[in-house]
Amino acid sequence: MSQAAALYIVPTPIGNLNDISQRALETLQQVDLIACEDTRHTAKLLSHYQISTPTWALHDHNEQYKAEQLVTRLLAGHRIALVSDAGTPLISDPGYHLVNRCRNAGVRVFALPGPCAAVTALSAAGLATDRFAFEGFLPAKDKARHDKLELLKEEPRTLVFYESPRRLLDTVAELVSVMGPERQLVVARELTKTFESIHSLPAAEMLAWLKEDDNRHRGEIVLMVAGHQPDGESLPAAALRTLALLRAELPLKKAAALTAEIHGVKKNALYKYGLEQMAPLE
Repeated sequence: MSQAAALYIVPTPIGNLNDISQRALETLQQVDLIACEDTRHTAKLLSHYQISTPTWALHDHNEQYKAEQLVTRLLAGHRIALVSDAGTPLISDPGYHLVNRCRNAGVRVFALPGPCAAVTALSAAGLATDRFAFEGFLPAKDKARHDKLELLKEEPRTLVFYESPRRLLDTVAELVSVMGPERQLVVARELTKTFESIHSLPAAEMLAWLKEDDNRHRGEIVLMVAGHQPDGESLPAAALRTLALLRAELPLKKAAALTAEIHGVKKNALYKYGLEQMAPLE
C-alpha cells in the first residue's frame, strides 16, 4: 500500500469471514483510521484478524457532517479506509458523500475489489447477466413501491434488488400484480453463510413458496427479477416460423392454436404476436 495520504474503499465479507482478501487485511492494518458504518460490527471483524487500527463511525445519519472532518484529516496526510457492515461500500451503503468530497478536494481514492451481495447472487441465479440493473432497496411505502415497479415492468435487463425479510412477501406480491404471475424471480438468502439458499420460481409460485415457511424469508436477501421480454422475443423461433406458414393459409386464431399445440407454447402469446407483427390476409 502506498504511504501517501489516500482514501481506500475496502470491501468486507458478506457472511463468511474467509472471503476477505489479503490486500484488504493489509490495508486495514496499515491505515491510520477506519471509517465504518457500525464500529461494533466492524470490531468483530478486526478482532478476528487481530487488527487494532482505530475506528470512526460514518453512517447515513452523520456522513455529510463527518465527511468534511475526514477530508481534513486526509489533506493533512492521513490514510483512511472506508468499510461498511458487509460487502462493498457505497453499494446501498454509506460513502458517496465522502468519496465525492475527496474527489473534489483532490484526495486520491483507491477502490479494492471484493465481496458484493448483488454480484454474488446474480452470478448464481441463472438469469441473464450480460445486462442487469441494480436498484438497491425498493421504497418501503406501498404506493411508492408500486409506482417504482410500474416504471420498471418493461425493463429488459435483469433487475437486482436488496430486500428486508419483513417486506419480502409484500414486494413479491406486488411483483405478481405489476409484472405478472409468470415473471421469473430468484430469491438469494444468507449468501456465503450456513443457511445460504438460492431459489428460482415464477412470481406467483414464489409467493406461495415463501408463505409456506417463515424461514424462507429470513436473513439478508437479494431479490432478482428476469427482464421483460416482448411476446415475440420470448417465443421460440421455430414456433414463429410455423405460425407464419399456417397464417398464410388459415385465420390467425386457428393458426395460433395449431402452432401452440405443435410447439407447446401459449396460444394467447402467439395470437398477440400475430396481431402486432403480421400483416392481415388479403
